Amino acid sequence: MATDYDAPRDSSREEEAAKQLASLNAGRTAVQATLIDEDEAELAEGFILPGTEIDPEEASVEIMPEQSDEFTCASCFMVRHRSLLVRQDGAALFCAECED
Repeated sequence: MATDYDAPRDSSREEEAAKQLASLNAGRTAVQATLIDEDEAELAEGFILPGTEIDPEEASVEIMPEQSDEFTCASCFMVRHRSLLVRQDGAALFCAECED
C-alpha cells in the first residue's frame, strides 16, 4: 500500500494518543508516590541479604568474663590466652600477633 506523505494529517489520532500517554504517565507517578510513602523499616524487613540467616530469632550468646589465664591485648583488644603474651608495658599487655 502506497502512502501519500503530502496529504493533510489527521490530528485527532495524535491528540488522542497524547491524552492516553498523559493518563498512563499520571497513573505511573501515583503508584510511585505510594511506594515512596511506605515506612523504610517495613520495607527493609522484607529483604534477605546473601549470607544472612533466615531465622527471625536473634542469636543468643553467653558473655563470660575474662578468665584468670587470659588477657586483653592493648593493640587489637582481643582476649587471648596467657601463652600468647609477648610484651608488657606497665599495665598494657600485647599479644604475639600484634608484636610482629
